[in-house]
Amino acid sequence: MQNRIAEKFRELAEKGESALICYVVAGYPDTGTSKQVINALVNGGADIIEVGIPFSDPIADGPTIQAASNAALRKGMTPEKALHLVSNVRKQHPSLPLFAMTYSNILVRAGIEKFMSESKQSGLDGFILPDMPIEEADIYSLTASKLDLATVFLVSPNTPEARLRKIVASTTGFIYVVSVYGITGARNSFQKYTLDTIRAVKQVSGAKVPVAVGFGISTPAHVKSIIAAGAEAVIIGSAVINKMSDESGKKMLEDLRNFARSMKKACKNE
Repeated sequence: MQNRIAEKFRELAEKGESALICYVVAGYPDTGTSKQVINALVNGGADIIEVGIPFSDPIADGPTIQAASNAALRKGMTPEKALHLVSNVRKQHPSLPLFAMTYSNILVRAGIEKFMSESKQSGLDGFILPDMPIEEADIYSLTASKLDLATVFLVSPNTPEARLRKIVASTTGFIYVVSVYGITGARNSFQKYTLDTIRAVKQVSGAKVPVAVGFGISTPAHVKSIIAAGAEAVIIGSAVINKMSDESGKKMLEDLRNFARSMKKACKNE
C-alpha cells in the first residue's frame, strides 16, 4: 500500500528526519540470511527496504551488486522466491515500506499485470525499474495505479528539465535521483554537480513526491551533505553488500546493524 510510504515520510518529516533506504539482494548470500540482513538493517534504523530481485543483465548496477545478483541466481533465486521472501518480511514488519528493485524483463516475462498483482499480494509497496522509460510505461503505470503500488522513476544529473517534469508527474512513492554519472558503487566523495542536481530536482518535485538520492553513498558525511542539499531520503546499496561480502554470521549482522545505525544518525537533523 502506497500509504505505508506516505505515512513513513510524513512521520519522519514531523521528527525532522530524512529516510534511510537500504538495498538487499534477495537470495544473497542465501535466502535465510537475506531475511536476517533485512532484520538487522531495520533494527539499526532503516526506514524503507529495497529488495533487489536478481536479473542476469543488471545494467544500472556496478560490480558489487552484479556479483551479489549473480551469486544469488547461481544458488537458484527466482522472482517467485524473491516474492516469497518479501511475504515473510512483511509478516514480521507490517508497517515497513518494501520496494522491489529489478528490471522490466522480469515483469514482462511473467506478464506485467500478473507479476504486479502477485507482488502486491506478497506485501510489496512499489517498484523501482531503472530500465523502464516513462515513454513505454503506460501499462506498468496503469497497473500500478490500479493495485495501489508506487512507481519510482529515476532521474540523473543530465536529465533535461522538460523530461524531469514528465518523470516527476509519473512518479509515486519517491523520485530516485542518481547521484553520479555511471553505475552503482561506493565512492569517496560527491562533486558539486550532484548537489546541484538534488536542488534542481527538489525545485521541480516540490511537495508532490519526496526526493531520494542513491548510487555511491557509503558514509555518514555523504548522507549529511546530500540531506543538506534538500534530499528527503538516501539510498544505500553497494556499501551494504560490501559489508556482507567481507564478513559472515553474527558479526556481519551486528556490523550491518551498527552501520545502519550510524547512517540513520546522519539522517537526523541534529
